[in-house]
Amino acid sequence: MGLFDGMMGNASEMDTQEIQDELEELLASSEQVEHAYKLIRDLFVFTNKRLILVDKQGMTGKKTEYHSIPYKSITHFSVETAGTFDLDAELKIWISGSSTPLEKTFNKQLNIYKVQSVLAEYVS
Repeated sequence: MGLFDGMMGNASEMDTQEIQDELEELLASSEQVEHAYKLIRDLFVFTNKRLILVDKQGMTGKKTEYHSIPYKSITHFSVETAGTFDLDAELKIWISGSSTPLEKTFNKQLNIYKVQSVLAEYVS
């Protein structure tokens, strides 16, 4: 991921084994990281059981919030693909009990269809 992409908040795909090792203490014994995306310092992690949003806070990033969203709590989602002039793809996820969706922006090099297929697998 380039510096410009990082500043714009675009995501890039991460190595799943690296993220599996990093989140080892958070994961259930049978839980596996299937896909992971990095947005500047934050992570957007799909496991076989839930979606984990990792929010690194502060100047040093030592303070970290882990937001766990069971797939059954996701009511629906939408994908907006990148266009000719709009180079970013967007993913919106609605969670039960919240009227506003989680929104994530992905750069054009990342296959947004792959991301939505993971969600489709677990939300249905």
